[in-house]
Amino acid sequence: MSPSVPTAPTAAAIEARLRDTLAPSALEVIDESAAHAGHSGANGLGYGTHFRVRIAAPAFAGLGRVAQHRLVYDALRHFTDAGLHALAIEIQR
Repeated sequence: MSPSVPTAPTAAAIEARLRDTLAPSALEVIDESAAHAGHSGANGLGYGTHFRVRIAAPAFAGLGRVAQHRLVYDALRHFTDAGLHALAIEIQR
């Protein structure tokens, strides 16, 4: 059974999922949806569609950038069905 997902993803829900799956040493999740109002993928609510993730995690050691990003995307896959439209990922060292 898949985990419960809110109607529109929240920064707190995304943060919790990343903490559970990647055990990051540093993590910041920012909902930038309001800045994308009227753009493709915006839901008209001003939240829940466009996020920025700044993350450092031991799981990234030895991986290239694409593989690091894939770990983040895989962890958040179920949020795309709930309205996550755009994700900017910044891997921290």
